[in-house]
Amino acid sequence: MNILRRFISFAGLAGSLVLAACGGGGGGIGGTGGTMEGTLRVQLTDAPSCGYEHVYVTITKVRVNQSSTASDTDGGWSEVLVDAPSGRRIDLLTLQNGVLDELGETKLPAGKYTQMRLVLAESGSTAPFANAVVLEGETDEIALDTPSAQQSGLKLNVDLDVPADKVLDAVIDFDACKSVVKRGNSGRYNLKPVISVTPVLSDAGLRVVGYVDPAIALATTKVSVQSAGVPVKATAPDSTGQFVLYPVPVGTYDLVVTASGRATAVMTGVPVITTAFTHVSTQAVPIAPAAAASGVRAVTGTVNPATATVRALQTLTGGPTVEVQWAPVDATSGAFAFSLPIDAPGKTTYVANPTSITFAAAAGDAGLYRIEAESAGTIKTQDIDTKNAVAPLAFTF
Repeated sequence: MNILRRFISFAGLAGSLVLAACGGGGGGIGGTGGTMEGTLRVQLTDAPSCGYEHVYVTITKVRVNQSSTASDTDGGWSEVLVDAPSGRRIDLLTLQNGVLDELGETKLPAGKYTQMRLVLAESGSTAPFANAVVLEGETDEIALDTPSAQQSGLKLNVDLDVPADKVLDAVIDFDACKSVVKRGNSGRYNLKPVISVTPVLSDAGLRVVGYVDPAIALATTKVSVQSAGVPVKATAPDSTGQFVLYPVPVGTYDLVVTASGRATAVMTGVPVITTAFTHVSTQAVPIAPAAAASGVRAVTGTVNPATATVRALQTLTGGPTVEVQWAPVDATSGAFAFSLPIDAPGKTTYVANPTSITFAAAAGDAGLYRIEAESAGTIKTQDIDTKNAVAPLAFTF
């Protein structure tokens, strides 16, 4: 399956990738006086898109520190300079379905690192912009308004244990869908980065691999693994229906498949280990969610402030609770919209090497959702029944 990983080798970047470390406190390359060293390698991936042709970001450096409270001017920083001096411009939408782009690696003192900073270039005033979006069906770039934090780096809380004399991969999952926010009717878009970091010490496993029915092998189909209703990794299938979710931390998950015109399909008890891939379905026995015979229901509303996030959850009879959709929020008006299946979701249990996959639906689950809005750590919810028209929702924090 390595053909699904688009690694750019460190050797091939010898002329364009500068590895450096700065600051004091033993954070430099090579260490001092017997300091045990490890290697940190940084890679980038993406989740499914939301109606964009391209989402470009330009990364200039990645910095790490053992202190979660260190400022950008404190000592102890180690960093990777990416394609110095201007940085590397990356189309996030090419990094789906298990594809990774290696940004670089550096030696640094072994130990625990709790802070990472991702530094972006300024978008600039003329195309091609360093950070930009191209809308679906269009060709012109729209510059992304980037946060002021880009100068010192987007701060990420991480838990990276770099072992001595080994390589730790830190995979940055830059969610393009959730990171691009429309600003009303202004024609402008904000870059509001939604990023997670997963440490990987083994390349033998940490993957969930399978196929969906060819009829839903589309960019609009979303496959995710979730824990307690929170997506851990998501992707869209390729043109053959295959999907690869990588990297996924060791654990047991719910696999959720959503597709236009189909009921939600949930597979529970999906194990992820370090030593082997987890195959949930095959091309001969694909995941085929039931047709949404009752159609979908439009659910709209607003949040205040417009920086809040909104998602639709559904609890299946006997569990689990899963996220069915995440709605983009307009950065100016706070408006959001869902298109939710009315039919009951189907559920099955993971079986290794399945000869058939059948999703059973509980009629009592049909149309029932919980809309959850979150702002600055505060959560508000509203239960709805999409079997009937739903009045516009409003969340105020």
